[in-house]
Amino acid sequence: MALIVQKYGGTSVGSVERIQNVARRVAQYHREGHRVVVVVSAMSGETNRLVALTQALSENPDPREVDQVIATGEQVTIGLLAIALHEIGVPAKSFTGWQVPIHTDSAHTKARILSIEREAIERELDAGKVVIVAGFQGIDVEGDVTTLGRGGSDTTAVAVAAALQADECQIYTDVDGVYTTDPRIVPEARKLDCITFEEMLEMASMGSKVLQIRSVEFAGKYKVKLRVLSSFEEGGEGTLITVEEGQSMEQPIISGIAFNRDEAKVTLLGVPDKPGVAYQILGPIAEANIDVDMIVQNVGHDGTTDFSFTVSKNDLKKALGILEEVKRALGARAVEGDRSVCKVSIVGVGMRSHPGVAAKMFKVLADEGINIQMISTSEIKISVVIDEKYLELAVRALHKAFDLDAPQE
Repeated sequence: MALIVQKYGGTSVGSVERIQNVARRVAQYHREGHRVVVVVSAMSGETNRLVALTQALSENPDPREVDQVIATGEQVTIGLLAIALHEIGVPAKSFTGWQVPIHTDSAHTKARILSIEREAIERELDAGKVVIVAGFQGIDVEGDVTTLGRGGSDTTAVAVAAALQADECQIYTDVDGVYTTDPRIVPEARKLDCITFEEMLEMASMGSKVLQIRSVEFAGKYKVKLRVLSSFEEGGEGTLITVEEGQSMEQPIISGIAFNRDEAKVTLLGVPDKPGVAYQILGPIAEANIDVDMIVQNVGHDGTTDFSFTVSKNDLKKALGILEEVKRALGARAVEGDRSVCKVSIVGVGMRSHPGVAAKMFKVLADEGINIQMISTSEIKISVVIDEKYLELAVRALHKAFDLDAPQE
């Protein structure tokens, strides 16, 4: 029988009734003879509530003490799930992150996993128990509780699966798999039976909220088989996320359309066209811990050029403030910010062997009268920045043009 790691998110354990549902699902796997490790998040809304409590006392609370507070959310759910399993006759034992222990660095509220000790988990599995592990948390070298940042329970589950060399890591969420795009925008969007780690990484980085990006990176690095399933529906195979090898020889050209509304464009006009200017602009932005996504530098005229890049909408004000100083230092003409943009991407490993994908994408957008402001490409992704008001039109048109509503063979 298989060793399976299952992860249940906050909505899946958001009430006593839902915890009982999770217990019944886990019990079924256990009775079939599988060795089961369950990783759970805090109940939905609980982490936000705990963060709000810390901020009610201080505008800038000590990160170590914040971790002490917010790690308690998962401690509640692991205990409750163990109790629910005991009640239906399934032996179970719960562990906090520091009881396993899950060793992390000391970056409080955004720690990274360094290693996981397997002995305690394997001892309880060998005794025939379901093991329940708190997601999102660990312990550093000082013995302090740490948390992994938003979505950290996904990363915990994948890391535990890697440490135990599990046969599969199942991520239970409020959707029944990974779709070709957001079904709320394209009702014809189709659930994918299988997707590669590379494609899922691109989908996650482009704003797909099905899986946390760090967990996909971790799974790809350690070759952990991931499966996304619904915690609210019985049956179904979900979506398997795996390496490209072993899949069908002919991949579909495009697997999905991703998009991100959290984009803002910053432009520095009339910048001197000389070596080192890009660093003078982006250096101070990097020092302020502002992530830059797409970058475009126009062809120079009369010794000057325009330099544009995208940042998160939340970082726009901060970036504009920094660039005002850069403008004065460089003698640039003006600084402009635009919050009304979005990014739309087509993703697929199949485009490696199919020329003309970019041209087709650009023609589809042109036929819809959508102007492209910026372009970025990689081996398996083409992204464009467009006006946000055209986002849904662009996604629907591209989804249809690349036959993503056709059944998967």
